[in-house]
Amino acid sequence: MQRRVLRISLVFLCFLPFWGGKFGLADDLKTAREIVRRAQVTAESFHMDVNLYPEWKRLLSEARGVLIFPQVVKGGFIVGGSGGSGVLIARDRSSGRWHGPAFYSIGGVSFGLLAGVKVAEVVVVVRTENGINRLLSTGVKLGADLSVAAGPVGGGIGAGNIVADLVVLSRSKGVYGGLSLEGSVVGVRGDLNRAYYGRAVDPVDILIFGRVRNPHASGLINAVRKLTGERI
Repeated sequence: MQRRVLRISLVFLCFLPFWGGKFGLADDLKTAREIVRRAQVTAESFHMDVNLYPEWKRLLSEARGVLIFPQVVKGGFIVGGSGGSGVLIARDRSSGRWHGPAFYSIGGVSFGLLAGVKVAEVVVVVRTENGINRLLSTGVKLGADLSVAAGPVGGGIGAGNIVADLVVLSRSKGVYGGLSLEGSVVGVRGDLNRAYYGRAVDPVDILIFGRVRNPHASGLINAVRKLTGERI
């Protein structure tokens, strides 16, 4: 029963930021483009603050992928659930080229130390090959299927001591830290992938083989490259 409620909450919350209070069929292409635009803004704003947190530099420079949720909403109206929609960009290990974006949803987020927070921006650093491989599946529970840790901030644990598959960097109203993804469910948004690329396509085709591309995503890709320390 709990799993069913979580699935319903996840679907509802993924569309929430784009409905503007009006329920009905979403324009998937418009939604996908808006998520990409907002993910680019999030990547750019995090990049501006990387120098404030030197321990981030190593994490980001070694990233196998970057999962960006421009708006994660904490909602008390559905069994205290929370969630949002975002994108995953993956780096090819041999060429160093970035592929994506692929669209994802997240639900069941705990806001932990961010007491009273309702909305947060989230950048998840995918550190390992296992992290990328598990995210290619239709649904992953963080903390169970993949290890996840909160990112270092200020005098926190150094990047070299983190062994988790995923590291979470979060911000709300300009303040970093405190968001926990432990127990959250991450799922593929097949509807948005289909709309954005004009045909049915799965994360393997998008992120591993790079079989589809959309010029609209060039700004986002460049923002991720800058965020991970590449020179453009």
